[in-house]
Amino acid sequence: MLIKNELIEVETAEGVSIYNITPQIKTILATTAIQNGQVLVFSRHTTTALAINENEERLLHDIKVHLEKLAPPDEKYLHNDLHLRVVPPDEPMNAHSHLMAMMLSSSEVIPVVDGKLALGTWQSVLFFDLDGPRTRSVFVQVSGE
Repeated sequence: MLIKNELIEVETAEGVSIYNITPQIKTILATTAIQNGQVLVFSRHTTTALAINENEERLLHDIKVHLEKLAPPDEKYLHNDLHLRVVPPDEPMNAHSHLMAMMLSSSEVIPVVDGKLALGTWQSVLFFDLDGPRTRSVFVQVSGE
């Protein structure tokens, strides 16, 4: 079995932002000889997430609004009592971002068939930064034969 590990770097915008990383994943897959197997995509941060869904502008806006309703940034959260714990000087009040991430997923696995991602017509791999702006990294592992 062949295995290739790569990182995708994403420079994110402020607040909740969503990025289609399918093209980068396809590029990584194309650098391998793997025809059948899988691609594991893993979010390396506690305030980021992944999902497979449609990359349509109005839907992405709806998703952001929905997440902010589920975990409003202006609510009182114990995690935001920064004076009660040891934190770096630039630590943000981001409990809502952690809660949003828990409602999504930290990883996705996509089958590879005949050297291509077996995604449906409207499916894209979406990366969510719930606490930007930051430089984020997504781990990608392609494995198979």
